[in-house]
Amino acid sequence: MTTLVIGGAGFIGTRVIRRLLERGEDVVCMDIGSLRTSYPGMEDRLSYVRGDVTQFEDVLRATIEARPDRVINLSYIVGGGEVEPRKNLMINVVGMDNCFEAARLCGVGKVVYASSLATTGDQSHFGDKTVNEDDPVHGVTQYARHKQFNEFQAELYRSNYGIDIVGVRPANVTGPDKARGSVDHVQCITLPARGLPVTLPFKTRMRTPIYVEDISEVFVRVTMAASTQHKLYNSGGTPISISDIADMVRGYLPDAQISFEDDGGFEQSSNYLIDNSRLLSEFELEYKPYPETVREIINTIRAEEGLPLV
Repeated sequence: MTTLVIGGAGFIGTRVIRRLLERGEDVVCMDIGSLRTSYPGMEDRLSYVRGDVTQFEDVLRATIEARPDRVINLSYIVGGGEVEPRKNLMINVVGMDNCFEAARLCGVGKVVYASSLATTGDQSHFGDKTVNEDDPVHGVTQYARHKQFNEFQAELYRSNYGIDIVGVRPANVTGPDKARGSVDHVQCITLPARGLPVTLPFKTRMRTPIYVEDISEVFVRVTMAASTQHKLYNSGGTPISISDIADMVRGYLPDAQISFEDDGGFEQSSNYLIDNSRLLSEFELEYKPYPETVREIINTIRAEEGLPLV
């Protein structure tokens, strides 16, 4: 079968493509940027189409030419929306709708798209409650509003046209090459791994990191499933404070220089108590333990820098 991965040259997309290819799938990557990742021995089942998700003609052309059985949209921009509101709206809202509409016109069997933990807003709205996919959403940033609209629009396409559209809400995706969105939990690991000091905004802010390899596996399993029991899934992750991540890093790198501008931050934490039971049980998923994730990220960075592994 053929899967069209829109945004396939990005942080999550390159890993999703690798996993699809390893499962014997044919993959078409559409992205405005070049696909720099290589897939030795599997290149014959991968093709690349340059396209801009904000341009409907590009998305429609890629869908017509690929004739995919499934589409995954991982083209979105995290953070900075209030600074560049139109750019972000075009990618996150218009771009997503372009994918839905192209899939409808081309009779694609299934669409899987990235929503976000951001839709739910701060944990303060829920107290000590673990938040599931049916709870009300409270996110107020531009990005959160965009993802809320994506979920609304997906429901319209399902109800109006009968299209099988499934959303995944990633938590705080982490990995050695993450550069946008919530990055405090990433920089707390990657900068000390390079031997560099790092000063982070808040010490007790909570995050829910999920390793990029784990979220890539989530997207692949949801996409390849013949059918799904639900139309929206929380990825969940590991609820942990930035200070606890710092302590974990110091356990591997005793000389790590990690400091904080503010000892607080807990009250400003986004939703971190996340119920992901429907995803884990339906797709029989088990995430890598977070200490192993931290060590793997550290060693990936140190191998690149020619430093001793831990």
